[in-house]
Amino acid sequence: MPYCVGLTGGIGCGKSTVAQMFEALGATIIDTDSISHDLTQPNAPGLQQIAQQFGPEFVSSEGVLDRAKLRALIFSNRAQKTKLESILHPLIEAQVRNELLHCQGSYALIVVPLLFETGHYLPLLQRKLVVDCDKLSQVTRTAARSHLPEAEIRTIMEHQLSRQDRLKLADDILCNEADLDSLHAAVAVLHHQYLALASKAAKP
Repeated sequence: MPYCVGLTGGIGCGKSTVAQMFEALGATIIDTDSISHDLTQPNAPGLQQIAQQFGPEFVSSEGVLDRAKLRALIFSNRAQKTKLESILHPLIEAQVRNELLHCQGSYALIVVPLLFETGHYLPLLQRKLVVDCDKLSQVTRTAARSHLPEAEIRTIMEHQLSRQDRLKLADDILCNEADLDSLHAAVAVLHHQYLALASKAAKP
């Protein structure tokens, strides 16, 4: 098992951007959101189970998941959210563990948006990295990227751990409120720290 760092942060904080920077430096990236998306593509096992549990109305005649409809349901009904998680989380975790077995980098960065909320991946981690920015930036960036209405973005934020609590649980923090050059520099510093920690952990 490689040295593992968990990367998390609130919606719109820049987790994907940071992950891409680490990947360019040689880290192995395992993105749970990307895995979840793959599992809910047409004919994928996650989508098949969602259709069985939630009903065919959540899947189009072309076999495509109606993500907006499902998102609206789970954010208005906690029991339905729990049911969706019970379907997807075991499938995602199995894929994460499989990718860890084939990790080629000096360390793995596991991207988990709800790392602290679920706690599922904490036993795998040696460090927990939080990407942070202010709430207004979260809303603005998410609206520009996903074209979601502000009210829906803020509902998603309310279902995530508060910024203050997330920062308290972090081992490392990347502030993403400046320019990309500053973020690149901060990522490079952490990358070298993780390389050193991974090397130390690998020694008998």
